Amino acid sequence: MTKPTGSRRKSADVPKAHWALQDAKARFSELVRLVHSDGPQYVTVHGRDEVVVLSAEEFRRLRGERSGGELVKAMQASPHRDIEIEPARGKMSVRDINL
Repeated sequence: MTKPTGSRRKSADVPKAHWALQDAKARFSELVRLVHSDGPQYVTVHGRDEVVVLSAEEFRRLRGERSGGELVKAMQASPHRDIEIEPARGKMSVRDINL
């Protein structure tokens, strides 16, 4: 495991903190604290990164808004917002069916 640092720097020059799974389980409170102070923490299984623990705030930011609000804003800001998207609907012909 790379020894997690207690610094509050979040720049790209800070090495990623890696935790072996058993260390992450045993020291979970510390891992959570470091997520908030140092950023995402990597948990390894057999020496391979398996999961990344990150703050809920960072997760929400990465996940994005699921309401479609950003799409609505983009469409409203478009210079082509007056274009009719739905085609005009004409009458549909009806045919007789023998039952």
